Formats: sequence, C-alpha cells, structure tokens
Amino acid sequence: MRSPDEAEIVACIPSLRRYARALVSDRDRADDLVQDTLERAWSRWAMWQRRGEVRAWLFGIMHNQFIDRLRAQRSRPEDSAGDALPEQLQRPLQNDALELRDLDRMLQRLPPEQREVLLLVAVEELSYQEVAGAIGVPLGTVMSRLSRARARLQEELRGPGPVRTGAAADRLRRVK
Repeated sequence: MRSPDEAEIVACIPSLRRYARALVSDRDRADDLVQDTLERAWSRWAMWQRRGEVRAWLFGIMHNQFIDRLRAQRSRPEDSAGDALPEQLQRPLQNDALELRDLDRMLQRLPPEQREVLLLVAVEELSYQEVAGAIGVPLGTVMSRLSRARARLQEELRGPGPVRTGAAADRLRRVK
C-alpha cells in the first residue's frame, strides 16, 4: 500500500506528462523531463514545506528542470528545435490531427516563459498565484506573460493577411 505522500505524487503524473509534452513537443524528451522531475521531487520530499498543493510544487520542479535543459540547449545551437519548424502553417480543411499539430507548433514558437505560463493556466488550470509560486516569479509577471502569450497566439491564428492601405484601410478601422 502506498503512503499518502506517494499517492499524492502519483496522482499528479498525468498532469505532469501533459504539461511536459506541451513544453517540449517530443514524447521521449517529455517522458525524460517527467522522470527527472519525479526523481528530484522524491529525493527532496523532506524539503517540501507543505504550504500549498503538491501539484504546484511539482510543476515548480518541472519548470526548473525545463529551464536548465533550455539553457544547456542554447549552448548547443545545432540541437535547437526551433530551426526545424516551418515558416508558415499548413491549415488543412476538416483535419483535426493537423490542426493540433499546427497548434503545437504555434505553442513551440512562443518564448518558453510565455508558453509555460499559458499551459499552466489554460491546460492545467492552476491559479495565477499557484503559477507564480511554481515558477518563482511575481503575480504581475505571470499576468503579463499570459497576456503576451495569448496576444501572440491570436496573431499567429489570424495568419498573414492582405495589407490594406489608403481609404479602404481607414474605413475598416472605423467600423463600430
């Protein structure tokens, strides 16, 4: 039988896997990130101060692991995943799998600090305060990053449109 502490950690694994998969967009690397997070959490269990949810604490550990890997990857630019992304999205009609792939690519184009805040709030449904505690930034920074991430995703979803100039553009701006 598992201890209550162990059961709390095990209950968080699906959320950790989902978050890791969205962060790194590669199943194997995501599983490695979850594994490293769980190992670190278990080895430092005595350090957890039980001031909040264990889930937020685990996401904080994962955040730190992700940032550490990102910094290491920056020192090796040939391994960068951003170079492999296409410049323009392919939006096929009536095809959910491709739309999901496109959304994942858009998420990967976001700066990591914006992507992680967006995922923790929108997918994992953590409160702004929990996100701030998990990634170690002020509440205002969480709100700012979330706002910028949402704006950038909206811009990406609109895609490149025709450039309008002159009277037609002025009329379009005045529509109420």
